[in-house]
Amino acid sequence: MIAIVDYKAGNLASVKKAFDHLGAETVVTADPVTVQQADKIVLPGVGHFAATRVLGDSGLREAIIEQIERGIPFLGICVGMQWMLASSEEAPDVHGLALWPGECSRFPSGVKSPHVGWNSLHIRNGASRLLRGIPDGTFVYFTHSYRVPLLSSTVAECEYGGGFSAAVEQENMFGAQFHPEKSGSAGLRMLENFCQI
Repeated sequence: MIAIVDYKAGNLASVKKAFDHLGAETVVTADPVTVQQADKIVLPGVGHFAATRVLGDSGLREAIIEQIERGIPFLGICVGMQWMLASSEEAPDVHGLALWPGECSRFPSGVKSPHVGWNSLHIRNGASRLLRGIPDGTFVYFTHSYRVPLLSSTVAECEYGGGFSAAVEQENMFGAQFHPEKSGSAGLRMLENFCQI
């Protein structure tokens, strides 16, 4: 069962619909116990990094960390991926998961922000399990004002006001800055890949 974490922010319905289309068993939940019983966890997100404060206040943060430490696959989408870092300029007083060091930063001045629309992926790691079967140059859908820097775990980058991490992957931890659920057949393939991990 895939737990889609509800923290009162994000595109829960479209993420659930995409997984349902793939035949995956899902539950949308804000209950830490349900998250602890899940086989996989998805943290979607649209909006402000500060919305993730709810995760710490509700016990969900601890449940997610415990599951990641147990080896349960975790996928953060958009703000969910940004939350995998230690912090964000968008809400400096809110702590991320700190799965990787670093901070999300705003796009540079002179670049239209938010970055909304279709843009291409540059695949940096052909062995990525999340991006299996996705060719270099595939277009996916973005909508965000802050970006994750390039990391050792970056498996795909995008160019917009400089390069940034479009997807990250390390062991059982996965992140997509773009929205797979809004990225057509390529996005569905990525979600299917996650289901098979």
